[in-house]
Amino acid sequence: MRVVLIEDENPAAERLRSLLREADPSIEVLEVLDSVEESVAWFLSHPQPDLVFMDIHLADGISFAIFDAVQVQAPVIFTTAYDQYALKAFTVNSLDYLLKPVEPSELARALAKYRNMSRQFPPVNVQALLQALQPPRNYQERFLVKIGDQYKYIPAAEIAYCLAAEGGVWLVAQDGKKLPADMTMEVLEQQLDPRLFFRVNRKCMVRHTAIHRIHTWFNSRLKLELQPESPEEILVSRDRVGEFKGWLNS
Repeated sequence: MRVVLIEDENPAAERLRSLLREADPSIEVLEVLDSVEESVAWFLSHPQPDLVFMDIHLADGISFAIFDAVQVQAPVIFTTAYDQYALKAFTVNSLDYLLKPVEPSELARALAKYRNMSRQFPPVNVQALLQALQPPRNYQERFLVKIGDQYKYIPAAEIAYCLAAEGGVWLVAQDGKKLPADMTMEVLEQQLDPRLFFRVNRKCMVRHTAIHRIHTWFNSRLKLELQPESPEEILVSRDRVGEFKGWLNS
């Protein structure tokens, strides 16, 4: 059995590795990953393991973000120190959980459950988990912009990309019109649906339908050709390339 551990606390990771070895010497721990970013990069470049043990709170965020960026086909057993109310959500779609500190008897139970279900284990339904843990999120459907002495609305559906340039932030419409946004890129990132928009770097956030071509670029970056054409060179930051590829594949 090939296993990946996603855990940002070294003592907890080493204890789990030791318990797995004691429970079944044939278990091979392929990797111990301690962050969302590292986990996304690993799943993008390696075959799927047989089983994943995953902590919820990682060094750079909540582990559910991994599923937003990359497809995880292996069954997941969550490990957590959090309360029973949250844990109830993890039982959907036959997911199991272990309370920290992990007890050998509970680990044995979880492994037995995995073995019994491995042939018909359903895919991880991350949306069900998120819906159980969080209230539904409503994203902005239109934005009010000021042009001269007039105001007008631009529907979010008409935005091709957002660009920080010339001392301001601009909404570039699908017809090429450039409209001033009276807000920061950080605010826009919170208000636009992340399924449709991705912030490729500090200055630009793009809608997937606006991406015309993608080129490899220096220093492991990507260069984007957008429609409508951008007045500036649009590069995907090196530290965002893995997540960007996962977003395109989702």
